[in-house]
Amino acid sequence: MKAILERLYQHDTLSRAEAHDLLLGIADKMYNDAQVASLLTVYRMRDIRVDELLGFRDALIERALPIDLSEFAALDIVGTGGDGKNTFNISTCACFVVAAAGYKVAKHGNYGASSVSGASTVLEHHGIKFTNDTDKLKRSIDQCGMVYLHAPLFHPALAAVGPIRRAMKVKTIFNLLGPLVNPSHTAYQLLGVANLQQMRLYTNVLQKIGIGFTVVTSLDGYDEISLTDNFKVMSNHSESIYRPSQLGLVMAPPQALHGGNTPEAAAQIFDNVLRGKATDFQRDCVLTNAAFGIHTICQDKDIDTCLEEARAALLSGKALKTFEHFVALNS
Repeated sequence: MKAILERLYQHDTLSRAEAHDLLLGIADKMYNDAQVASLLTVYRMRDIRVDELLGFRDALIERALPIDLSEFAALDIVGTGGDGKNTFNISTCACFVVAAAGYKVAKHGNYGASSVSGASTVLEHHGIKFTNDTDKLKRSIDQCGMVYLHAPLFHPALAAVGPIRRAMKVKTIFNLLGPLVNPSHTAYQLLGVANLQQMRLYTNVLQKIGIGFTVVTSLDGYDEISLTDNFKVMSNHSESIYRPSQLGLVMAPPQALHGGNTPEAAAQIFDNVLRGKATDFQRDCVLTNAAFGIHTICQDKDIDTCLEEARAALLSGKALKTFEHFVALNS
């Protein structure tokens, strides 16, 4: 580790293989806390490179508890977090809309790091019992189109750095890794990032991983399509900037997407969306993210068609029924 740190202090970079081996050493507790904290600090002071992020990802995937859901060709919808906007659970809500539209979704998530309510928070509020039992997980995605993979149950390697991360109390490279280590290796991913720099990084990484993807960012700093500003979309095949009006939607004021100050408040908004009781801004934000999720799977469909599929799934009550079935299967 000393030699690695000396190189990094001199602005050197690691190869993919070096980053892989280094993270395995951290997972195996080969280095002391001060050395690991120093390494994490390096990546707070300079941007991580594509091969470094890929190498760290390779190590976490290697040590992850595997779950084979390949038969379902599923989509993951996830944001990087850390945008400081404290929105309600837009991505999680969009997952149930996409599943209700007839597609398979395997969401990987955790408790909120920078927001009041993460995906695990809102699902646990509804009585969901997290599991890594393969049979139960396959039953969920097969019967209701949606499965949830609670990250701590699949990534024991992260336990070694948990105390260090909590002591540092700042974002680290492990925040960047979360969206890349879905243990089910989904065929598709809709990934929300908070800025254009992250968009470039993740687009390059996902190209190398080789899955079907769409990376989105709102130009005012949301890690999802917020409709509070124009938003940029990059996929395997295209790059575009959209105005909400191009989709027949109205620009939303930022406060319209606030998730409240408690997990209970965020869960209430989540329920309101699925029950057709949300504001137009909340509903349209979820529908737009769901539409781009569908478009990630079906890139031959135009986005207006995907938006109509999402709208039909929500307004018909199918999304609510999908969620209720999910709760019944996973409680």
